[in-house]
Amino acid sequence: MKKIFPVITILILLSLLGIIFFQILWIKGSLLSEEQKFREHVAMATYQASVDLMSEKGNLIPLSKKGGFIFPSERLQRDIFKPTIIQRYSRDEIKDIIRKAFDKQNLQKIPFEFAVSSTSGIGEEIQSDSFMKLYVDSANNKPVVLPLESPSGSLSEGISPEELLILIVPHAKSFIWQSMTWFIIGAIVFTIIILCAFFITVRALIKQKKLSEIKSDFINNMTHEFKTPLATISLAVDALKNEKVINDREKMSYFTGIIKEENKRMNKQVETILQAALLDKQEVQLNLKKLHAHDLITSALNNIYLQVEEIKGKLDVNLAATNDFLMADDVHFTNLVSNLLDNAVKYSRDNLRIKISTQSTGSVFKIKIEDNGIGMNKETLSRIFEKFYRAHTGNLHNVKGFGLGLSYVKTMVDAHKGTIKAESVPGKGTVFFLSFPLTKG
Repeated sequence: MKKIFPVITILILLSLLGIIFFQILWIKGSLLSEEQKFREHVAMATYQASVDLMSEKGNLIPLSKKGGFIFPSERLQRDIFKPTIIQRYSRDEIKDIIRKAFDKQNLQKIPFEFAVSSTSGIGEEIQSDSFMKLYVDSANNKPVVLPLESPSGSLSEGISPEELLILIVPHAKSFIWQSMTWFIIGAIVFTIIILCAFFITVRALIKQKKLSEIKSDFINNMTHEFKTPLATISLAVDALKNEKVINDREKMSYFTGIIKEENKRMNKQVETILQAALLDKQEVQLNLKKLHAHDLITSALNNIYLQVEEIKGKLDVNLAATNDFLMADDVHFTNLVSNLLDNAVKYSRDNLRIKISTQSTGSVFKIKIEDNGIGMNKETLSRIFEKFYRAHTGNLHNVKGFGLGLSYVKTMVDAHKGTIKAESVPGKGTVFFLSFPLTKG
């Protein structure tokens, strides 16, 4: 598992980076393609507009009619000196013609600015309101320029001044981005989904790795916890077979007492494991009664007092709460306090000192249990209430158990509708803060 996990993580990460890379390339390629297509449509619309402007529609120079007859000189003048686009159309008419050309190219909602100017400088120039402003910024607004020439072979070719139709679509790229909006959103959404899947997969692998480590630790701890009493019982049984022991009542009582104590110890370990299984299935039923919390805490202190005295430690007790009535299960509430005190002893150093105090504020009963033991780092502190998790104790080899104590404490605190949190500094000790709702006495 240790070797496979990093390999799987690296492979998934490389695949994810590859997918994101090719998606970016695809989006860039699509944007370039859409930009080229858009500019082609604009160019075609401009060309169509130029053709429409060069058609014979429009107001020609009025010719005199004498009895419905047009003099040849007047016809020649009209054919040679055809009026310019500027002379034939107003600004609004030019705009309408360009708009119709845009509509034919499916550019209905695309804004544009235009100008019609003469290359010879003869005649007035027609331009839309914002044309010059956009034309100055031609780097960001590329203009489309088409000459408005007379048809090849006409008499006016080379005589009439040449005109240019200049057309600009402002902020063309923004319209291209708008056309690609749903494709880009889709790519981003699916990329996020892939990222989430990657995160969940890695998290599941890490969790599986931790569970595997916890399982191995649990099996090792269980083997050690059962091996020691079994070995002691085996030695005691062998001693009972000795004739000298058989004939000595005092020794017989001593060895049978050892067997009984070790048997109790094994039963206690089995009960702990079974209790954890029941807690996991949420099958534990609390027998809640209105009780004095101080009485239950005192009972837990009595259970731990001999252990503290044996290692020459100190117990500082300050049960200062003015109201200690709780709805509690006397057995489980006493056990959860005992487990916290037992942990303080297990992870103690020289000159152990345990402080336990209570106070009541409003409708809350608070318990504070503080020790000066080995303490915990942040990683351990964040996982202490996990089932089967045990803190690494370094060279401290006398710490035994299955890692079920604090998991049981957290479950019981929750069952009593309370809260628990811990603070710890490595080398300085740990503090547990418990809160429970008070009930009326």
